Amino acid sequence: MDKNLIIGSNSLVRLENGNSVHYINFDNAATTPPFQSVVKEIVEFSSIYSSVHRGTGYKSIVSSMIYDEGREIVLNFVGGNKDYHTVIFLKNTTECINKLSYRLKDTLQDKIVLSTYMEHHSNLLPWKYRYTTDYIQVDASGRLCLEDLEFKLKLYKGKVGLVAVTGASNVTGYINPIYEIAKLCHKYGAEILVDGAQLIPHSHFDMRPVDSPEHIDYIAFSGHKMYAPFGVGALIAPKKVFEKGFSEQVGGGTVEFVSIKDTIWADPPEKEEAGTPNLMGVVALSTSIKTLQNLNMRKIDEYEKDLTRYALSLIHDIPGLILYDDMNVEEKVSIISFNMEGLKHNELATILAREGGIAVRNGCFCAQPYVQRLLKIPDEDVEKYMTNQSLSRPGLVRISFGLYNDYNEIYLLAYLLKEISQNLDFYKNKYRNSPFY
Repeated sequence: MDKNLIIGSNSLVRLENGNSVHYINFDNAATTPPFQSVVKEIVEFSSIYSSVHRGTGYKSIVSSMIYDEGREIVLNFVGGNKDYHTVIFLKNTTECINKLSYRLKDTLQDKIVLSTYMEHHSNLLPWKYRYTTDYIQVDASGRLCLEDLEFKLKLYKGKVGLVAVTGASNVTGYINPIYEIAKLCHKYGAEILVDGAQLIPHSHFDMRPVDSPEHIDYIAFSGHKMYAPFGVGALIAPKKVFEKGFSEQVGGGTVEFVSIKDTIWADPPEKEEAGTPNLMGVVALSTSIKTLQNLNMRKIDEYEKDLTRYALSLIHDIPGLILYDDMNVEEKVSIISFNMEGLKHNELATILAREGGIAVRNGCFCAQPYVQRLLKIPDEDVEKYMTNQSLSRPGLVRISFGLYNDYNEIYLLAYLLKEISQNLDFYKNKYRNSPFY
């Protein structure tokens, strides 16, 4: 893939030794840099940017048209059904899942929600604090246990209303078999929500026909993880979910008529998008989707898998490096997590940045229960971390590739990891006494 697709791909950063090198961004699972096409479209569109809906001026009419067309672009991208689904634009995946959690309150009132031990907090906390919840186990390597899913679906005898599951883990990159999960959910009378934040930017996705047992009932994802900044997320769901009741946020744009005594709410999706819509975010997301489609999602998936395969082949036998990966590249997106014996995760991340200009992420990646499982931390120790804020928190180092990363960057990462491994005491002493640490 071409680095010139990306803004900032040739940025220089200064190292600890004073030299400047090209910045290597392996933190794409957190946020991707913007596409050139996205920034170009934003700049060009700015001259006609105006208020969305109800304006009679030319710029407002065009802006409204582009905003509404954004829903069609998103729906086509995920294989949705325009007669059945609606697309709601919000800030990010987190807000999308929180909205759905609120709007399903009547449907799930007497039901159970199943989440999993591998979820990002955004697909765990909104359910944990609103509903009776249970959690699907992961196996020793961190893969989701479908046997435990079916066991729990049977155990609750039709009481499970929703299974909330990530499409791909933001810690290990493991892709969950969402269509198999969907079949199980529908077999036992439950629906499925897929957190698509890590899956959508890397793999071809299809909601499947609404009458298929493999149909995905709800999908949410974020623009900022697919080369489209400006704070936009999309929730795709059945229109009927939002026809009754009203949003947790109300105000301008959500109504047809208001009197002091009563309110007539707008139809979905408008009544779910209170206030002035994020038009620039939708322009960015629409442009990003078009760019990804032109590049071909299947080719992107194949290229990123090759990068991941190459990285694992170079680093898996580095002395002292601990990989949290089952090496099954065909069933994961381009995310790898690891630690190095003798170094804390934040130390290793700092060394990679200061010595090689390599940006990674370290910690628990907003998936603490999953990281606790991967690290095999006993429950009593988890309790200690909960009660004693001064304890150094456990975590991992994560690298995550985008479509613009290349083999040379991965080679440089592997070279530096080997250098650190062979000179562990030197780097440990250097950075524990460094003002940057």
